[in-house]
This record gives sequence, C-alpha cells and structure tokens, in this order.
Amino acid sequence: MRANRCVRVCARLILLVFVTATALLAPPPPLFAAGAPGTPPAGPGLPATVPAIGRTWPVGLRPRVLRGWEPPATVYGPGHRGVDLAAPAGTPVRAVAPGRIAFAGRVAGRGVISVDLTGTGDPPLRTTYEPVTAAVEEGEEVEPGEVIGTVDASGSHCTSPCVHWGLRRGEGYLNPLSLLPPRLLHRGPSRLLPLA
Repeated sequence: MRANRCVRVCARLILLVFVTATALLAPPPPLFAAGAPGTPPAGPGLPATVPAIGRTWPVGLRPRVLRGWEPPATVYGPGHRGVDLAAPAGTPVRAVAPGRIAFAGRVAGRGVISVDLTGTGDPPLRTTYEPVTAAVEEGEEVEPGEVIGTVDASGSHCTSPCVHWGLRRGEGYLNPLSLLPPRLLHRGPSRLLPLA
C-alpha cells in the first residue's frame, strides 16, 4: 500500500516537473502576428493591414525621424512602440487622419493625446502623441491636419526635442508610419515643370 502511494506521488512530481519545464522552455508568445511590419493580429472584424489613410504628418511637412518603430519580440520585450519625430517645443501637432479624441490629458507626468481613427474597424486604430499640451477635449471630432496640441518643452524621452507618435489596435502596437501613403513618406524636392 505504501509502495503504491509512493509511485503515485513520484508520478505526480515527475508530471509537475515536465509541465513546468515545458512551460518555461516554450518560446514567449509574439506581440505581433506574422507578416509585414504594421500588420495587426488577425481576428473577427479586424482588417489584415493598416490602411494608408493619413493625409499629413503629425508635425511639420516631413520631419526627421529620430528613432523608428522597433517592434518587440514579445509583449513585455524591449523595443520602441512608435516613432520619434524631431519637433521643437511649441510646434503644432496635427491629427493625421479623421477621428475622435479618445483621451487628452496627462499620463505619468506627460501630456498625451489619443485619437480613435474613423472607419478603421472595431476596435478602431488609435494614434497617440506625446509629450503635448492638448488644444482639444475628449469626444471632439477632428479632421486631418487639424491642430490638436503643441509639443511640450519637457517630458520627452528623446535626447533632442521630439514628439512620440504611436499607433495601436486594441492592445497591439503597430507602425504609425504605415498610416502615411507613399507620397507623404517619400516626398522629394519640389520641381518646376514647363507650362507648355
């Protein structure tokens, strides 16, 4: 009787060790679905790609990207969940696409604005901008190019003044540059053409 009990306890311990080892050695779940950068996880009602609906840059005409989007390999892994755009304090921050202000306030001491983009599914795409002083209130509708705030003098994580521009769908982070069509991303110098 005692031998049977010992066998059962040993079997349970071996099973527990095996399950624990399997869980610890398994690769962590990915934060992003497989596919091109900017591709959100597929699911019911979620488009497979980010639509290039942006009509303007958040700051300036074509700001310098100080740090690009670097998706982490896992949910809590290191990376950069947005892009940093060079912008001096006081620079107007504009909505890149039509939407509704989801949040305008302070988070961890930084001014943050979040905009739910119109017609981008459920949950909608959401752009975020920080550090900014809001010129809008939660619930307001905004149009592309509309000034929604100004770059704050403090609160930036950049070594030089910048605005951090992010993009999310639900809990998934995406590349905000994927919102911009090629004409905005790759604009070359202006050229004069003959009239005739």
